[in-house]
Amino acid sequence: MPIIIKISTNLGDIRVRLYDETPLHRDNFARLADSGFYDGTLFHRVIKDFMIQGGDPDSIGAPAGRPLGSGGPGYMVDAEINEGLFHKRGALAAARQGDEINPERKSSGSQFYIAWGQVYKEGQLRQLDRQLTHQAQQEEFNRLARERKAEIMDMRRRRDNAALQALQEELTALAMAIPAKELSQAQRDAYTTVGGVPHLDGQYTVFGEVIEGLDVVGKIQETRTGAADRPVEDVVVLRMDKEA
Repeated sequence: MPIIIKISTNLGDIRVRLYDETPLHRDNFARLADSGFYDGTLFHRVIKDFMIQGGDPDSIGAPAGRPLGSGGPGYMVDAEINEGLFHKRGALAAARQGDEINPERKSSGSQFYIAWGQVYKEGQLRQLDRQLTHQAQQEEFNRLARERKAEIMDMRRRRDNAALQALQEELTALAMAIPAKELSQAQRDAYTTVGGVPHLDGQYTVFGEVIEGLDVVGKIQETRTGAADRPVEDVVVLRMDKEA
């Protein structure tokens, strides 16, 4: 039986189904929801036509102006990035720290977001394919550079610019050799109909989707926001319940 969680907010209810393909995230989210961890938390970061984010325990009762977004249960969850699970509108995904300090792309132990995005035309998706290829090449270059970090640091220490230039050219050639990236047909079908946030695919773990209450998500992402994208009027998770 799939796990269904009802997210009750002061703007209405959202029901999400958790994916069995991401068991670490499924079980963690269900356990936190069932324990009352999320009760009273805010959707503390809301960006229109992009996503709504919540799950920071520090947001409970937080006064206006308090910086939010760094709280959690004290652990992270190993990434479960799955090519078949993507950021269509209503996708439930895990927030995380950036690649520069989190190259393994481990997820926050509690913070999550629900994708909204936009509906794309086919021409926009072709342009996105090119951007994804460039992004993948840059990531591969960065990965290779991390592997050669000691060597690079030694060249810099010796101020051996010729060797640095040769190494850069070598790593660039290796990165450029990776295959071009293209969205799958399932992604193209979703993003040209219901919409979503395709540029996040492959970067964050998607572990569920909204099955009821997408209109509530739409209402939340339309709310007026202030500093750090926090809603001016608090959007509160009153409680979460795991349905039997």
